[in-house]
Amino acid sequence: MLNSAITAADKGLSSPFEAAFPHPAMAEWNQSLEKQTAVARAEWAMENLPGQFVLSSSFGIQSAVMLHLLTQVDSDIPVLITDTGHLFPETYRFIEQLTDRLNLNLQVYQAKESAAWQQAKYGEEWAQSDDALKAYNRRNKVEPLERGLSELNAQTWFSGVRRQQSAHRESLGVVSTLRGRYKVHPIIDWSNKDVHEYLTKHNLPYHPLWDEGYVSVGDVHSTKPLTLGMTEEETRFGGGNRECGLHTDGDGI
Repeated sequence: MLNSAITAADKGLSSPFEAAFPHPAMAEWNQSLEKQTAVARAEWAMENLPGQFVLSSSFGIQSAVMLHLLTQVDSDIPVLITDTGHLFPETYRFIEQLTDRLNLNLQVYQAKESAAWQQAKYGEEWAQSDDALKAYNRRNKVEPLERGLSELNAQTWFSGVRRQQSAHRESLGVVSTLRGRYKVHPIIDWSNKDVHEYLTKHNLPYHPLWDEGYVSVGDVHSTKPLTLGMTEEETRFGGGNRECGLHTDGDGI
């Protein structure tokens, strides 16, 4: 247990917590949490940070790790996915598979206009320009996520992002704040080897497209398999900025 936990008064604050940010003990928390296991980090967060707790998941290549890990700590934690309507068929089947196996409390959020409606109205924004892609991501990812977090009364949000995945994520701590909530990254320092060992130990599956060379999976139109000479970041968004805005302030892609 860390010495500087959130006070009872802090716990009573409702989102968006402006009065509590940045918390003066954040640096101390992260220094101590760096030395803890992923499970210990999740347990600390649930004991010391304000609920409600929500886990966001893309049901991507390695998502079974966080889904399993967090549901071992809280079996009924809401699992929030934003469905763009452009996911791979394999992803939808993977969602069904893991929901059944882990008995997930799945919460699906989508844009207010269907994928077909948006395409008729705006065209293929992901192929037009950076600004059009940002608008697409805001409408289909950031807005549904924020709506879901608000409707679920989330005050602390768990995510499976890892430092190895992108340049932006290299600077993230175990605990941070984003858009008025606490955000916790229990496996932030895990390597691909750590992920593989956890999946193997618990007999958990990779996403089905792993066997076809995909190391990251999002929308059909923005994802491609890893080939010789590519980095992991280059498999998404045509090698541009990997962040779609979900895990960053503002509307970066």
